[in-house]
Amino acid sequence: MAAERTVAERAVVLLSGGLDSATALAWARERGYQCFALSVAYGQRHHAELAAAARVAGSLGAHEHRLMHVDLGSLGGSALTDQGFAIPERAASEAAGAGIPITYVPARNTILLSLALAWAEVLEAGAIVIGVNAVDYSGYPDCRPEFIAAFTQLAQLATKAGVEGRTLHVEAPLLRMSKAQIVREGMRLGVDYALTVSCYQADVQGRACGRCDSCRLRREGFEAAGVPDPTRYA
Repeated sequence: MAAERTVAERAVVLLSGGLDSATALAWARERGYQCFALSVAYGQRHHAELAAAARVAGSLGAHEHRLMHVDLGSLGGSALTDQGFAIPERAASEAAGAGIPITYVPARNTILLSLALAWAEVLEAGAIVIGVNAVDYSGYPDCRPEFIAAFTQLAQLATKAGVEGRTLHVEAPLLRMSKAQIVREGMRLGVDYALTVSCYQADVQGRACGRCDSCRLRREGFEAAGVPDPTRYA
């Protein structure tokens, strides 16, 4: 029963409303965590994902779902937050220079994990769960194993909980999985992917463009998994 849970069984789960974060929430639920889902409105142009996050949190039985606001759009520097940049519609590997794409949001995962860390301290939670992936992804530096390991160390050094000897783990269960493996795992866990939005430029109804890098990765994941793609396209 929920009243009998210990604080160590609580987890703050970062929930964007996309495929990966929905799978991460389902993973945490299966492992017995009492899940506190955290979504962040950071100025992203694909704000339809926030409505999707609320749907996913309800579908997967999150104990609580909170939406926080951080204005990263005022900083610019990313096509996801700055209307002055066009969303690229080619695979990242095909883009000029094949470097870190313009859809990278500077320091986003550091900021999101910091917000999750603060809430985890308040809740005395034992874990933060994030759905980052270092296999089928767009080359973002804050999706790498080294980053997760470094933030885990920071969490122990920078918090009252860590100083007092309470361990707080940063869990990234999808880190080394292909998109197809993530889809298969989500299906096993009962994720309804029709509720999710992954597109970088989804319309107000949550319909995907089918052309951006995120749409490409999502579509290829369903194809490789042999699972029908429930994505609604504009």
